[in-house]
Formats: sequence, structure tokens, C-alpha cells
Amino acid sequence: WRGILGVDITLERLLPVAAAAARELEASAPEDLTSREVVLGYDRRFLAPELAAAIAAAVRGADLEPVLSESPTPTPASSWAVVERGALGALVITASHNPPEWLGLKIKGPFGGSVEGDFTARVEHRLAAGGITVPIPGDTARFDALGTYVAGLKAKVDTGALAAGLERLGLRVIVDPMHGSAAGVLPALLGQGAVESGVIREIRAERDPLFGGHPPEPLAPYLGELIAAVRSSTAAGQPAMGIVFDGDGDRIAAVDEHGRFCSTQLLMPLFIDHLARARALPGTVIKTVSGSDLMALVAENLGREVIEMPVGFKYIAAEMLAGEVLVGGEESGGVGFGMHLPERDAPFAALLLIEALVEGGVPLGQRIDALQTRCGGAAAYDRLDLRLPDMAARSRLEARLAQAPPTEVAGEPVREVITTDGVKLRLGPSHWLMLRFSGTEPLLRLYCEAPTAERVAQVLGWARELAEGI
Repeated sequence: WRGILGVDITLERLLPVAAAAARELEASAPEDLTSREVVLGYDRRFLAPELAAAIAAAVRGADLEPVLSESPTPTPASSWAVVERGALGALVITASHNPPEWLGLKIKGPFGGSVEGDFTARVEHRLAAGGITVPIPGDTARFDALGTYVAGLKAKVDTGALAAGLERLGLRVIVDPMHGSAAGVLPALLGQGAVESGVIREIRAERDPLFGGHPPEPLAPYLGELIAAVRSSTAAGQPAMGIVFDGDGDRIAAVDEHGRFCSTQLLMPLFIDHLARARALPGTVIKTVSGSDLMALVAENLGREVIEMPVGFKYIAAEMLAGEVLVGGEESGGVGFGMHLPERDAPFAALLLIEALVEGGVPLGQRIDALQTRCGGAAAYDRLDLRLPDMAARSRLEARLAQAPPTEVAGEPVREVITTDGVKLRLGPSHWLMLRFSGTEPLLRLYCEAPTAERVAQVLGWARELAEGI
């Protein structure tokens, strides 16, 4: 639940939502789960710590036990704490990658991931029913959520070997947490020695609730400082890689040694290759319909089944809970791993990214280029978010696409129309355009993958003209 702080998100509105969510966590708990704890986490946004402390009273009013993080943490740290403590779930005060004036609430289940749509529907039903939970003030137990999380990740990955491997390769890692709550996590994981030797360093690590004037979303237009730092290091003879986290640390992107922005469209194929080939871990690959064809090409090259889902990590998490999954990811930066939590966890993904480079012995850009050479796949991708005049314009375009989808796009015949989520027009191998509407506003998202950046721009321009002409 996200909205404008002070308009949509107020303490008066937040308390009953927190109470209803806590009661539903108790009501929906597995029979063998006897804990009464609800973990409370928060990011670095304005008033997030204060609101997290305040909703503890609502949890107590529901006759449950709130336990509050003693510091801002990445959202996956709250999910980890739930599993580690055997708690009922977590309530996290965060607005993730949204603009600075936003705040919100995320609900995590006892399995360590986001609750599903039927759960939130039951929370809404509780709110509509009008039941009253009287908040109970009191002292709230606090715990070191960040330390618990770092220790948990260190138990899964040999971080000392990663730091030594980076030193051996002469590769430096520059981390940009975008002023968010993942600041300090990767240096803590790789160790003080890695910091002192310059193997890893952070930029924009201090708290800034305005996030430097941009949404804390890992997109190339917001990463000028990181891209410049990587290029400067590489030009000085010290090859570097940039790693960027969003505001609450559940989305990741990277910058290769040449300053190229690498979204999960390029990182997911690398994760697939590393986990399936080098680690030989079991499981299928889950990608969203907006994900790069390179993901499927790499997976199929390694004999792995690929399942394509609608956009949204909730669909990936459902598959992770239902069966054996190697890795699942979406184009917007969320990646989850079957050996970990059914949850987007950017710091854990960063460790596996470093592990893949240490195993391969070459910098990020070279590794990605080698994958594309081996498996084929497009070299360019971009997304354009287009705000339509009003909902009526959206309805006209939606009807047009449903009744008579284009048979040609920017001079290329449409070979296949896919309607898993929105309308995806396949134009050729690793060449497609996807049009997908926001669920609640007159916003059209245009996605394109093509052999060259020039062709991507051409197709997106064609799609913009189509949308604006209806």
C-alpha cells in the first residue's frame, strides 16, 4: 500500500491497516506456527522510523508482540528476520523505488516473502467490516535486524573468498545505494579489509530522504555519478563495476567496466549461467513476459525449462513457493533465488553477481558479451513510460489493441501476438515490442528489445505515435 505521505499515508490511516494486517497474519498462520511475533522494519524515508515505531501499538492492540528493527534495513532483511525468528510475518514501512514524497506499507508472510493477493483482499475485508483495534502504547522490543541479515548472507556465501577474488582480478566494486536503506550492507559483507584496500567503496551512502532529487530507482538517468566513477576508475587502469540498489534494497542493477548500464535484462542471463553451469543448482527459470529473450536462450542452452509469467514479482514468488526454481526475475530489477527466500533480495543478488565474475575471471561487460556471443540474443533494450491524456484515451487504445492489434511495426511484420500481460508483438528473434497498461492510471508502458539501440529507439518512437494518435 503506497501513496503520498501526509495525504494518502497518515498515522490515522496507517494504524488500522497495520492492525488488520497483523490480525490476518495471525489468522492465516500455519497450524504449527505458535509465535506471536510480528517484525517491524522501515527504510530511510522521512518519518519511516517514527511510523514503524508507532504501528507497534496497533500490533499490541491485536494481542500480538511487535519486534522493531533498531535501524533502517533493506526490505529483504525483514523477510530474513521473519524466517530466522519463526515470526508470523513482517510489516515494513517503505515506498521502495517510488518518488521521495511517497511512503507505504509492505506485508511479509511467515515464509519470508510478500503475501499474495488473496491475503491483501482479506485485509481489505477486515478494514471494510469496520472492526476496531485499540492501539496499546508501551515499550517495543528492538533487535539488530541488519546484523542478523548480514550474518545470514555470510553463512550462504563465502564473502571472504569473494573479496580475495576481486583483489586477485584487480577488479573494484563501486556501490550506489541511492541514499537508501541498503547503504553499508555490501561493505559489511565483504569486510573491513576490502574497504581499506579499495576493493569496494560506496557513493551516495548517507541518508537523504529527498534521494538527491530523483526517485531511488535503479535506472540509467539517475546514475550519472556512478557511471562516471566506474569509467574514471577503468580509465585509470583499475577496472571497476558499479552495483546499484533501489531505496529499500530489493532491486538491483549494475554498470559494467565501460560505463554501460546493465539492468536485470543483462544480469539475469548471467545469474542463470552461473547457477546452472558453475554451481550446478537444480530448478527451472522463471521470467516475466517483459524479460529479455537472452534469459530464455541462456537457460535453454543449459537444458533448463523456462516459465514465462505476467509482469510482477508476485507471480515469480508463487512459482518459487510451489516448486523448484533456480532463479526468477523481472526486467525492473527484482531477482529471487530458489536456494534463498521467495523474495527479491538485491544484496544477496550482488554477492552472486560478484561470485559469477570471480568464477569467470573477467569483468562484467566481457562476461555478458561472451554470453550473447555463445547463445545469441539482442544487444539492446529500453522501456518508455508514456502518460496518456486520460482514462478515456487509455480505454480507446486498449480496445484498439484487443480488437485489431498491429500487423506491422515500424516496417517489420508482426509474427506473433502474445497476450500474457498487455500486448506483446514479436517481430523476429530477440526483437519485440510490448505495450502494457498500468492497473490504476492512464499510464502506458512500452518495452522493446532489438538488435541495435537505434532500432529500439525507432520502434519505441513508432509505438509512441500509435498511442498518441488514438
